[in-house]
Amino acid sequence: MNGATPTPDAVRSVPRICPLCEAGCGLMVQVQAHRVIGIRGDEADPFSRGYLCPKAAALKDLHDDPDRLRQPLVRRDGRLQPASWEEALAEVHRRLPPLIAAHGRDAVAITLGNPIVHKPALALSVPALVKALGSHNVFSASTLDQMPKQLASGLMFGHWLTVAVPDIDRTDHLLILGGNPAVSNGSLWTVPDFRGRAKALRERGGRLVVVDPRRTETAALADRHHFIRPGGDVFLLLGMVHTLFAEDRVRLGRLAEHVEGLDALRDAVRPFAPERMAAHCGLDAPTVRQLARELAEARSGCVYGRMGTSVQAFGTLCAWLIDVLNVLTGHLDAPGGAMFNRAAAFAANTRGKPGTGRGVTTGRWASRVSGAPEVMGELPITCLAEEIETPGDRQVRALVTVASNPVLSAPDGPRLAGALDGLDFMVSVDLYLNETSRHADVVLPGRSPLEEPHYDVALSQLAVRRHARYSAPVLPTEQPSEWTLLLQLGAIARGDHAWQDPDTLDDAQLRDELRRSAGDHAEAVFQALAGRRGPDRLLDLALRTGPEGDGFGARAGGLTLDRVSAAAHGLDLGPLTPRIPEVLRTPSGRIELAPPALLADLPRVQAVLDAPAAAADDRPLLIGRRDVRSNNSWMHNLPVLAKGRDRCTLLLHPQDAARWGLADGGLARLTGDTGHAVLAVVECSDAMMRGVVSLPHGWGHDLAGAALSVAAARPGANVNALVPAGVRDPLSGNAVLNGVRVTVAPA
Repeated sequence: MNGATPTPDAVRSVPRICPLCEAGCGLMVQVQAHRVIGIRGDEADPFSRGYLCPKAAALKDLHDDPDRLRQPLVRRDGRLQPASWEEALAEVHRRLPPLIAAHGRDAVAITLGNPIVHKPALALSVPALVKALGSHNVFSASTLDQMPKQLASGLMFGHWLTVAVPDIDRTDHLLILGGNPAVSNGSLWTVPDFRGRAKALRERGGRLVVVDPRRTETAALADRHHFIRPGGDVFLLLGMVHTLFAEDRVRLGRLAEHVEGLDALRDAVRPFAPERMAAHCGLDAPTVRQLARELAEARSGCVYGRMGTSVQAFGTLCAWLIDVLNVLTGHLDAPGGAMFNRAAAFAANTRGKPGTGRGVTTGRWASRVSGAPEVMGELPITCLAEEIETPGDRQVRALVTVASNPVLSAPDGPRLAGALDGLDFMVSVDLYLNETSRHADVVLPGRSPLEEPHYDVALSQLAVRRHARYSAPVLPTEQPSEWTLLLQLGAIARGDHAWQDPDTLDDAQLRDELRRSAGDHAEAVFQALAGRRGPDRLLDLALRTGPEGDGFGARAGGLTLDRVSAAAHGLDLGPLTPRIPEVLRTPSGRIELAPPALLADLPRVQAVLDAPAAAADDRPLLIGRRDVRSNNSWMHNLPVLAKGRDRCTLLLHPQDAARWGLADGGLARLTGDTGHAVLAVVECSDAMMRGVVSLPHGWGHDLAGAALSVAAARPGANVNALVPAGVRDPLSGNAVLNGVRVTVAPA
């Protein structure tokens, strides 16, 4: 009968945004009696249009996982034991404030993992916790991943998140270096169903070219693939930029009046002719010139570089030169080129005076031991172990980790694990007892993603199309959300009581923010946001004050959270549109083509070119790789993703295997300059460049004390045990994970 109340066992379909990777696909979750019974793609979602990858089905496994923590743990008598929320927070209050009082705020460090980006309850609450701690020792996964791109974007365009992304749906030519979006569905580029979009690109006569030491899943879709020596991207990119100037192929177009530093750039790249670059990148000079010419001649085109270009010694130079190529060929900020999203909420480059700003600053402080400069408010995570181990003033004695597992994700994990054992106190906010949180004295678990609302706070700023989408919680829960836990931790760090009313803390935090941003209108804005709490209230504020917002009634039909949430499948806000000069936040109001800090780093490249030939080191170069089923280390505990073939294998060319006495399916021993060794199953493939081996990151689930039963059954090898912690890109502090020399032998 129409209008009848559904029976308790009725199946209902609930729209949901997938929070497991950067693609942010729309899902339809089938729910019966508070149980998930199925997940499929949401064909009505205006952004992902029904696409989903295998990770989406794992949301059910994650929610149901018996290993997922559902109550706090407190260390008693040397063992982590279940405790109440009050007991756990009381333990933090008993131990953390006295430590801060005795040793100062820098004695506490915090590490932040990339799941924070996928959970608004964390993304919108972590900044307040960091502020409350007041420590300079802030570390995150950014310096294992994307910091070079964020730094280069900040120096060129004025803000860390003003990142240009390929407008793939309208491009004629896409050149990809060191990225594999067929598996990642974008990284610093939110692009669901890359395979379908790449197919459409080729069907309309466009061209896809991939440069990578491995013939990746993306390269298999391309018109052409070129092998490149790991770590050689900076030489290729400099050779391409040199070619554009030398052959008079620079065409700035409408960007000409918005560019600063063209002459300085031309002078800076003059020594880097392709003929000089070839030996160091592994591509001959004619190929380097061809790549530059094809990009320059394309009606619309774009260069996109990702992990392979970032996690190397010249990561920031690579990120800069990629956008330099897009500018010099007239493809930046043009349809079909590299474009900037105009996000509906949270984008700093939509606020303030358009076209000018303060730009970005680095080096406001430095790490105590190595002197590594601060970038974007944080220090390189590779400095964490030494900051804990080294005695003296400001020594790190306590650690807070939030959705972070650096024992597996950071270089020289065994050393870091040992350092964590030397801490006076450690708190982890995490869904699992993993290889890092096993060291904690208190573990505070968050909710399942299906129990939380969702909005892509950062990823909507990197999306291939503009949209506004909100998901309400799919399933009920009595468990506290992470945003309330982080508010409690912040209050304790400030010296307040162990337990305070979360709503009172939430109101105080919002009022403090509104006093700065809304001035005399602060109280009126506060009252206009009544009825919501925590991240939802911050989202409503961001939408209403964003570029499409209603301005609290000033713009009829503008966005509010009510309007966005009423659109069950989300709102399509249209394709990317040109934004220069409005998007710029540099002091000059122009694109900075030749930032002094980047020009000053070019002598490092020159030094490599000028170095006398050293004795040949024929050890293979190690690179990572990504699998669609294992985006993060904790996904290895989800049965639907863990089943099937072994994914943590040592991939290498058959001729290299024969040279080193290895057999397909056999066992290899890899030893790095850290002195650590790991064992891995050999997988031979001519998809690998000769002299290069590949082992994926995030594995090594064989450490005592972790409680990941599915992952422990097939633990894999921790590739980062082979990577020295002290090798970094000096500009961004990013770890050098690619191009590391290792020894490979039969086990």
